[in-house]
Amino acid sequence: MRLVVTEEQEELRGALRRFFADKSPGTEVRRLMGTTTGYDPAVWAQMAGQLGLQGLTVPEEYDGSGFGVRELAIVLEEMGRALVCAPYFATVVLAATALQASGDEAARRDLLPGIAAGTTIATLAWTEDDRWDPGSIAMTARRSDDGWLLDGTKTYVLDGHVADLVLVAARTPGGLSLFAVDGAAPAGLTRTPLPVLDQTRKLARLDFAAVPARLIGAEGGAGPVLAHTLDIAAVGLAAEQLGGARLCLDTTVEYAKVRHQFGRPIGGFQAIKHRCADLFVQVESARSAVLQAAATADDAPGELPVAAALAKAFCSDAYFHAAGESIQIHGGIGFTWEHDAHLYFKRAKSSQEFLGPPAHHRARLARLVGIDTPTMAG
Repeated sequence: MRLVVTEEQEELRGALRRFFADKSPGTEVRRLMGTTTGYDPAVWAQMAGQLGLQGLTVPEEYDGSGFGVRELAIVLEEMGRALVCAPYFATVVLAATALQASGDEAARRDLLPGIAAGTTIATLAWTEDDRWDPGSIAMTARRSDDGWLLDGTKTYVLDGHVADLVLVAARTPGGLSLFAVDGAAPAGLTRTPLPVLDQTRKLARLDFAAVPARLIGAEGGAGPVLAHTLDIAAVGLAAEQLGGARLCLDTTVEYAKVRHQFGRPIGGFQAIKHRCADLFVQVESARSAVLQAAATADDAPGELPVAAALAKAFCSDAYFHAAGESIQIHGGIGFTWEHDAHLYFKRAKSSQEFLGPPAHHRARLARLVGIDTPTMAG
């Protein structure tokens, strides 16, 4: 299993950092936070047309580039570093992964090219009543003369208010199944943006009342599809958290070099040195966890559940700690609205909970390696 970052991957990182520095400065992030859609369509089109990011992991036969999770992790790390406001995670990490894992060749041919071209914004709707476990899904699908109809509610749907394509997990007589819904369904689908702590990441509640849907894959076959998709998503989110944590570390160390107190840089004080050193260790450990998880996804998918749970749990805590320490070491200015530190703190906290909190993934990790105890179930 290769854990070394190649020259080509570093070139990708450099190109992405330059692009996002230009397209996602702090002023633009704040502007998009206040919009209803939460992204810039022109930048979204450039991401697809100039960089091919939406088709990065889509196979070539569906008009994508066919790269792996290693490259996807680099993209997400740089997005997390710049707090990029775009429906990329929902479209590429969740929806495109689910379509590829579904085994439905007709659906792949019909839906993946639009995602790769950047003309289709997609998302995956599976959460209900604050529960991230697909086993708790209660939403139902019933047959109709023309296909299937969906009834029920999905919550915390990432970019669900703007998605052109919504993949929905629901129960049928045959078991848990996956369906595709047109985001512009003429009737029965109500999309309500939710109030969020992190305004850089938009969430929505979707209510379905006899909404027409297309079955994706086999009836009752969504369980393994969702499990694989959420493992890839956990790795992707860990990479995004790594990018944010690295930015917090870099800006904090730089500030400690230039902020003077008692006639010397505050970075010269032992207490600040120790805190920055601890941050460095956590961020580098998070980097190792992400590299391992991404390599596992590409080279040893059978071991992915363990690597994904470990990466999500560790990177969630590392990012939240880094964002909090950044505010503390910046002092008074770190608490102000004008400084970007609070934006990273909010993203860190929301990412910590998204896809399940660290305790959820640690308990899952314990079960996977066979050391589960009654006190860890939760």
